[in-house]
Amino acid sequence: MRNKRKTINEILANTQESITRLTPQEAYIAQENGSIIIDTRDSADQSTEGIVPQAKSITRNTLEWRCDPEAELPDPLLAQLDKKLIIMCNDGYSSSLAVKSLMDIGRQDVSDIIGGYRAWKNYGLPTTDITNSKDHKSSKQQKLR
Repeated sequence: MRNKRKTINEILANTQESITRLTPQEAYIAQENGSIIIDTRDSADQSTEGIVPQAKSITRNTLEWRCDPEAELPDPLLAQLDKKLIIMCNDGYSSSLAVKSLMDIGRQDVSDIIGGYRAWKNYGLPTTDITNSKDHKSSKQQKLR
């Protein structure tokens, strides 16, 4: 017997009801208290719209591998299971699905930002141009050598 097909909107609604979601202000306070914001937006969006200072940029297609300590190439900071992670996309949709996926691999203290980066920016919370980012400058300088 086949399962009834679900639309992406149904999956998203069910997911968002089952995860912890933070307002941009709550995410900002959590970041100030040691939580790690992971920006899963693509580099074109980051270049065009800006970034959140101290957010880690991890592409959506590698997120689970960077956050799983048993993966082939985990990120040393993100793979620490006691770290609180906050996932951020453009508008707060794909980040919700990413949270669910991280929960499926055993992450417990993970949430996303309601409205994503664009809501963060609209609330007037800190953002910067990607060229002003310390991490971006150091990787750019390495490429020039």
